[in-house]
Amino acid sequence: MRYSGIGGQAVMEGVMMKNGTRYAVAVRKPDGEIVVDANEYRGILPDLALRKLPLIRGVVNFIESLTLGMRTLMYSASFYEEEHDEKADSTQEKQKKESLLMGITMAVSVAAAIVIFMLIPYLISGLFRGWIISRAALAAVEGILRLAVFFAYILLISRLEDIQRVFMYHGAEHKCINCIEHGLELSVENVRKSSRLHKRCGTSFLFLVVCISILFFFFIRTDSGLLRIVIRLALVPVIAGCAYELIRLAGRSDNRLVDLISKPGLALQRLTTREPDDAMIEVGIASVEAVFDWRAYLKENGKLP
Repeated sequence: MRYSGIGGQAVMEGVMMKNGTRYAVAVRKPDGEIVVDANEYRGILPDLALRKLPLIRGVVNFIESLTLGMRTLMYSASFYEEEHDEKADSTQEKQKKESLLMGITMAVSVAAAIVIFMLIPYLISGLFRGWIISRAALAAVEGILRLAVFFAYILLISRLEDIQRVFMYHGAEHKCINCIEHGLELSVENVRKSSRLHKRCGTSFLFLVVCISILFFFFIRTDSGLLRIVIRLALVPVIAGCAYELIRLAGRSDNRLVDLISKPGLALQRLTTREPDDAMIEVGIASVEAVFDWRAYLKENGKLP
């Protein structure tokens, strides 16, 4: 089957799916009802040819994914917040506060990720400078530490009870997309037997970011510790762009080399996805159907009469 163009993420008790500029969030409310909110998101560079350029499009897509992901996560969480006095804030004031909170949360999340995955391994590797003279060996130590920190982080959050439910919805998201892209009609039964692993997953993207950063940082040669940190920070957008291009290629190719590159990320998804129950699958299906005509897609590919 050809590339469908849909992607998404798990949110609190729900799934967000995006197709082009359209996205939908389906959430299972505390009373059991599925509510679907469909909207349009044109991104930060809606009509510029710049967003189609290799590497640059990866940086743009990364920023947009963070922005939309945070927005939809806050939307899903709103159904589970404690009731409060609505009269205290006007709708406009509430929207301003939510936008400010989203911006602060996103900035803190990006900063924390950079510190945890980029700077901490570098600082720890600096403790070995008294014993290791070779810069190449130090770079290798830093790379090993970066992978260790990344795996430890994934293992830690995968054990959190609340996160495990999010990971089940993450599995529902993948299974819905795999169901369609493997030529099956979108039903609970077909989704249930589809794989919860997908080559275009954000987990695979993060893993590639870590691996590419190891390769890039290996070639940094300067005696200034401050300059080494500045160069690492400056390379983050470039690294994200390269990782995006690989993920994009993986989603459109069955080449053996590309499949080989995808395997570690797919293996890691066994930690960040869980098998969903049928109720979660129903939420995933509702999100897909709000933004994607899967029947027309299957007809185009000869899977439906």
